[in-house]
Amino acid sequence: MKQVELTKAEEQVMHILWRIERGFVKDVIKELDEPKPAYSTVSTIIRILVEKKIVSYKAYGKTHEYFPLISKEDYSKQKMGEMIHKLFDGSTQKMLSFLVKKEKLSLSDLDEIMQTLKK
Repeated sequence: MKQVELTKAEEQVMHILWRIERGFVKDVIKELDEPKPAYSTVSTIIRILVEKKIVSYKAYGKTHEYFPLISKEDYSKQKMGEMIHKLFDGSTQKMLSFLVKKEKLSLSDLDEIMQTLKK
């Protein structure tokens, strides 16, 4: 998967598209918090996502139905990898150690993580 860099606004729109799976600009706007941005603003953000090849669309005359081209899981993996690299020198062991110390993970939490990793 190619590196995906999203602005905060682009990421917000992507989270909506991942949740609704397909939608028109009006559908994305409906999911946004108040005060809602202008239609043209959301439309521009989505066009940028199309240019970045992260979103595609199906045209119905002059209107477009948009859908994500990358999964939320793939995007999350990339972002998590970047965070581990930047904050923990690429070491998942350092990251887990940090979480155990600072976030006060319990032994049952760690056991659950280990079970997930074994799958």
